[in-house]
Amino acid sequence: MSVRIQKVESLIKEEISLIFLHKVQDKNMGLLTITSVKLSPDLKIAKIYFSAFEKERREEILNKINELKGFIRSELARKIRNLRFIPELNFFIDDTIDYVEKMENIFKQIHNDRQDDPDS
Repeated sequence: MSVRIQKVESLIKEEISLIFLHKVQDKNMGLLTITSVKLSPDLKIAKIYFSAFEKERREEILNKINELKGFIRSELARKIRNLRFIPELNFFIDDTIDYVEKMENIFKQIHNDRQDDPDS
């Protein structure tokens, strides 16, 4: 991956985070974090991953974000002027925290099973 793509990904992540913080003030979304941005090599498509504090409402939050996609892209265009094209924004739920929690629970279960079994 080129340095330019990494810089643009970082810039988009920062600016979208600020847009959610200052422009999209919807209390129904709760605590929202942009975890990563992945750009296509031609910089035309951006995959934006987010995590939401309220796990049970993630799909609802994703639907709300997708409704605001045009607004977010236009705000991004106002803030980033040195790109020829503002990429198409595709939002995804980042489930890596769920995976980490699942793995931690498995390790805890293994640890507990070993403590319960005196022959180990």
